[in-house]
Amino acid sequence: MLKLSSMHTQISGTPILRDVALEVKPGTMVGLIGRNGAGKTTLMRTVMGLLKPSSGTITIDGRDMTSLPPHFRAQSKVGYMPEDRQLVPTLSVEENILLPAWANGLPEVDARLAWIYELMPEIEAFSGRKALQLSGGQQKLVALARAMISGTHLLLLDEPFEGVAPALSRRLVSVLHTLKDEGLSMLLSESDYSHSADLVDRVYTIERGAVIAQELTTGAVA
Repeated sequence: MLKLSSMHTQISGTPILRDVALEVKPGTMVGLIGRNGAGKTTLMRTVMGLLKPSSGTITIDGRDMTSLPPHFRAQSKVGYMPEDRQLVPTLSVEENILLPAWANGLPEVDARLAWIYELMPEIEAFSGRKALQLSGGQQKLVALARAMISGTHLLLLDEPFEGVAPALSRRLVSVLHTLKDEGLSMLLSESDYSHSADLVDRVYTIERGAVIAQELTTGAVA
């Protein structure tokens, strides 16, 4: 579903990612573990086309996406949940969720939104509120829902548990378990294994912009 090969990324001429190789197979969840500043967000943003790699390739669902602009990801059924949520504060929750669909002319949006509300009814309960009226944890749920609108095949989740209260963290874990059971492929970044240990099939460790280790968890797809 996602394959990175020999990927290098620079920001303002400074090398950030170095020779990254990573793979997410269909229907699996992969963890990207690293400390703050290790390169997790840069990797996610490069995959999404928000940063351009200086070399290497990005393949999504068998298609070379390396040089394609970001909107091709949504059209390829990829969703992205950024670390800092990036909701539009003055728009309602539902408007924020639907933004990728409106921007990219995605089909079957009503059915997808209904499915999201069925999975996370708490979001439907405050769907008419402005995003600025929500707690940080509630905003994380909305950012996940927005990613799910376009991400029917692949989700990239950047630090989904950071800054979230324990009760909402458990709720996020439950939702991600359901998405995994639905067959979605996911790449999830985290600073440590505190939330993702029971979720992921494969783990990559990133340090100073390089993937320095990978391991298969119990029952993983080799």
